[in-house]
Amino acid sequence: MQRYNSFLCKQIKTFIISESIHKSGFVSIVGCPNVGKSTLLNALVGERLSIITSKAQTTRHRIMGIVSGDDYQIVFSDTPGILKPNYKLQEKMMEFVISAFSDADVFLLIVDIYDDIVLEEEYLKKLQNSTTPVLILLNKIDMATEVKLFEKLAEWQGRFPKAEVIPISALKKFNLENVMYRITQLLPAGEAFYDKDTLTDKPERFFMSEIIREKMLMRYKAEIPYSVEVIVNSFKEEENIIKIQADIIAERESQKAIIIGHQGANLKKVGTLARIEAETFFGKKIFLELFVKVTKDWRNNDMNLKHFGY
Repeated sequence: MQRYNSFLCKQIKTFIISESIHKSGFVSIVGCPNVGKSTLLNALVGERLSIITSKAQTTRHRIMGIVSGDDYQIVFSDTPGILKPNYKLQEKMMEFVISAFSDADVFLLIVDIYDDIVLEEEYLKKLQNSTTPVLILLNKIDMATEVKLFEKLAEWQGRFPKAEVIPISALKKFNLENVMYRITQLLPAGEAFYDKDTLTDKPERFFMSEIIREKMLMRYKAEIPYSVEVIVNSFKEEENIIKIQADIIAERESQKAIIIGHQGANLKKVGTLARIEAETFFGKKIFLELFVKVTKDWRNNDMNLKHFGY
């Protein structure tokens, strides 16, 4: 990435807000599935709030991460990857995206330097015609040649003449200081929306369910990871331990058998990986009980989706 220094040195500035007024606002991170939105949120917030896997559609909810300073507060929103829905769960996921479009003070459109997938036309036009500032973040430049970089910079600048295109590597945390600087310049003046020590709007149970779902995505192939939901029924925090009971919801009995595995081996592995991750996240010992249940065709059932938080 050193070869890009001549290009970037004109842009990079110290992350300081020169104005004496307080700034605050909502910054929506949007883009196609699997372009690095969750990696970017975690890097900007400095905490692992969104789960990350190599599979598309990992993020199902709108997850807020809050960064506060003496004279600013940025409320970032990680959103599901924009796609054309095939079933009701995906429709609900796109509703989270729509909500992020409705209240944004700044958009971060993240695109993959090597991926030519373009947003659904509806959302592309919304961004192109938006009066809200748009920063286009050209991600994964650590894997690109200089020729590819300048080719993509020109391409995206042509698509969005009014936007600023910034090359980054969310994974390597490259050029994110410049992104933060530009965001704070664009934010409106205003008081903080949350207490300055608040990190996210989501409760602890949500993050526990996401940790378990992440291990499901990593452990199982084909349709199974996309057909399950995780419900945390009990979260009891004691002085030295947190006791958690959760259900993994599958759509069919055949999926339940695969999730559990021979003599429970698969489920035990998922539970062990989730427990280890949770102990790091919560900073305490974790006792985790997992059960697998079947709710037929829950992804297409409005009542089930509402019950599961969609």
